[in-house]
Amino acid sequence: MDYQNLCLQVERIARRAGAFITEERKKIKASDVETKSTASFVTYVDKTSEKMIVDALKELLPEAGFVTEEGTAGASGEELIWIIDPLDGTTNYIHGIFPSSVSIALVEKNNPVVGVVYEMGLNEMFTAWKGGPALLNGHPINVGTASKPEDALIGTGFPYYDFDRLEDYIEVLRQLMRTTRGLRRMGSAAVDLCYVAAGRFDGFFEHALHAWDVAAGALVVRQAGGIVTDFNRGDKWLFGGEIIASSTAFFPEFSETVNRHLGKR
Repeated sequence: MDYQNLCLQVERIARRAGAFITEERKKIKASDVETKSTASFVTYVDKTSEKMIVDALKELLPEAGFVTEEGTAGASGEELIWIIDPLDGTTNYIHGIFPSSVSIALVEKNNPVVGVVYEMGLNEMFTAWKGGPALLNGHPINVGTASKPEDALIGTGFPYYDFDRLEDYIEVLRQLMRTTRGLRRMGSAAVDLCYVAAGRFDGFFEHALHAWDVAAGALVVRQAGGIVTDFNRGDKWLFGGEIIASSTAFFPEFSETVNRHLGKR
């Protein structure tokens, strides 16, 4: 399979969806926002964007199944699966702030082989494919070089529905606040991962995530020279609801901090 050409076509699909999302922002009203659960929202923009993406991807690769946030399409044992978040950062979007993004990944036997994240606010297209580089608007990117906490800026996300490990999570934040250059909570895990890939963040961690939040961005990190694992430094990050991503240099110390408080014993 020509992953590079496939990635280029997915990029065009993501850009079309992003243009629709950006245009609709001028029209959206409070009455258009549905509450899925506390602090989890969906709009007609999410749903329409997802249908646009799914329809286009079905034409591109008819044999593939789907895992989608809004349930537009599903999977039934296919080897190739599209994993889609049509609007990552919906809460940001409805409040008129950035970032928000379109995230599309093609996964083969649980391994992402194509990843596209389009962040509309800065018009930044992050792309990667199996065997290729990580790109930002067509230019190669690489993870950062920081190896010590005092040189590192960390991205994370705050739990909004799973609070069972809140105290452990706060302990990680407490240590990182004391030892690093700072913490940032952007509101789009897909973008956070791409910021690790571009060297803007030196590390990112979050729990209570879904596959559509991380599949595309994780591939971008890996192709940019970074490491992606679960909290136990294993490979259960795609469907396991937790992720660590960082540069190779920073990974040992960063992952130890996260693992100490949030790893499974």
